[in-house]
Amino acid sequence: MLKTTPFTDIHIALGARMAEFASFNMPIQYPTGIQEEHRIVREGVGVFDVSHMGEFWVKGEKALDYLQYITTNDVSKLDAGKAQYSCFPNGKGGIVDDLIIYKYSTTKYLLVVNAGNIDKDWAWCQEQAKAFDGLTLENASDKYGQLAVQGPKATELLQRLTDADLSAIPYYAFREWSFAGIQGVILSNTGYTGAGGFELYFKKEDGLQIWNALFEVGKEFGLAPIGLGARDSLRLEKWYCLYGHDIDDTTSPLEAGLGWITKFDAKDFIDKDFLLKQKAEGVSRKLVHFEMQERAIPRNGYAICDAEGKEIGNVTSGIMLPTTKVGIGMGYVKTAFAAKETIIYINIREKLIPAKIV
Repeated sequence: MLKTTPFTDIHIALGARMAEFASFNMPIQYPTGIQEEHRIVREGVGVFDVSHMGEFWVKGEKALDYLQYITTNDVSKLDAGKAQYSCFPNGKGGIVDDLIIYKYSTTKYLLVVNAGNIDKDWAWCQEQAKAFDGLTLENASDKYGQLAVQGPKATELLQRLTDADLSAIPYYAFREWSFAGIQGVILSNTGYTGAGGFELYFKKEDGLQIWNALFEVGKEFGLAPIGLGARDSLRLEKWYCLYGHDIDDTTSPLEAGLGWITKFDAKDFIDKDFLLKQKAEGVSRKLVHFEMQERAIPRNGYAICDAEGKEIGNVTSGIMLPTTKVGIGMGYVKTAFAAKETIIYINIREKLIPAKIV
């Protein structure tokens, strides 16, 4: 049996094409289609059901020490009410998961992890916690629902439903406030579309009230439900990594271009020595972004080749952009081929189609 969210029946009633994703029955697209949903988020406002994401509480006197050890970013730089993008190194040079850390205080943090990794992440966090006394972990993933309201009109719409000053919540900051008559909703100025907006966290039993309030107020803004298909095209247009495709247990943060969240000078953490060595010696491959030079769609798993047809890497994500009708993708290539403007070739059905690293 697939898991459901507080909004599964609504998605079905709206005619969404449903499919399994991370053990959940999730909407991939609505009758309007992915291209239109992509446009709506870029130009107006859309809402994503992301209630399948995982939420872990970390509490106790050793909470900061623990998070400093199990993540690559410098958690000590966080003020209360701020959020931080980071990742869990896996002790073998790879990535357990990428995540967002929300700081309530030095003894209370919320971790938001990817839906497909909840069980793996929870086991990992529990195992690492054994070395820290006075620490309390809670997997609250089954208690929360989450909606991502994204687009240039998102903040104006959401402001109609709360007296919290959303303009005073900067990027990667949050407040716990009343929203749509519900107390204790987390209003987070984050999202994975590059279009702006907020992510809302709430108790699952409050989900329908929040959904109905959003769509009542959202009529004048053209609010529309958006599926996971457009979520993927939007994040890829912004060059955001997707775990399981562009990063995983075999890719290091440095290979993936995540050196900016790997803070060597600030602390000791899992894989620090490995990553320092990798930084000093240089990585043998890098994650690159590319645009097709002919009309073609690069797909996950396609080989990336040099001009002679020799394989130099592989595509990890790719689409035909709804906005420009240009094929774009991400993939790992040997470092010698990773410079911007380099022409590489995607092997599509035994044809080498040129692409340019951008």
